[in-house]
Amino acid sequence: MSKNKLAKFAELNTFGHVIQLSYSKLMNEGFAFKGRWNPDFFKNNHPIVLELGCGKGEYTLGLAKLFPNKNFIGIDIKGSRMWSGAKEAVQEGLVNCGFVRTNIELLSHFFSLDEVAEIWITFPDPQMKRTNKRLTSMRFLSDYCKILQSNGVIHLKTDSDFLYHYTLATIETNHFHVQVNTNNLYISGLADEILSIKTYYEQQWLDRGKTIKYVRYVPHNNNLVEPEVEIAFDDYRSFGRNSTNRDNIETKK
Repeated sequence: MSKNKLAKFAELNTFGHVIQLSYSKLMNEGFAFKGRWNPDFFKNNHPIVLELGCGKGEYTLGLAKLFPNKNFIGIDIKGSRMWSGAKEAVQEGLVNCGFVRTNIELLSHFFSLDEVAEIWITFPDPQMKRTNKRLTSMRFLSDYCKILQSNGVIHLKTDSDFLYHYTLATIETNHFHVQVNTNNLYISGLADEILSIKTYYEQQWLDRGKTIKYVRYVPHNNNLVEPEVEIAFDDYRSFGRNSTNRDNIETKK
């Protein structure tokens, strides 16, 4: 591991708004803020919004600046990326955002029933070969619904045609309520100050001419079923992302 990464990890440990908890400690001792995020961490009663796979935290920070009466938490396993957002939050004096370094599979260990108002999923790996790894799959939806409030909202923003159409199939199969849906955000007229927040990785896809898809929907946890559909893989991301004859860029995935 590089000295730069080690320095970032060390600095993360000094930030009061960043949670880094080992798996063994989480399993053995639990998490003190679970069910207590508002009174003990944020010291208010504002709605809690998560960004899953937050990367450098652009959405977490952007939303925190736009909505001072909401609390935002960025979640990612990559500490060196998260450091950028955590550092900026300190520099900007933002008191309504925090970060948790953990696997998304462990969400239910950090949040209690009905503790979360909204979830943002921003440019995740579409996991074309592994259904249970897709962040909009039923495996994850069942976990989200355990912590989401009644009528809690999920936002998906993606460059991936595969993940977009897969998510639409999950919505149709399970009769989720769709609030907003577009397969080309920036020509749809929907790109307001919220949806125009661009992550580093989104800008990379835009620079390569990829269209951005956005879906906002309300899930439920009643008899969830994986859709039985065949969806064409994204040709620019399938099989060997490091290949020089493909887009050959660093991805958030």
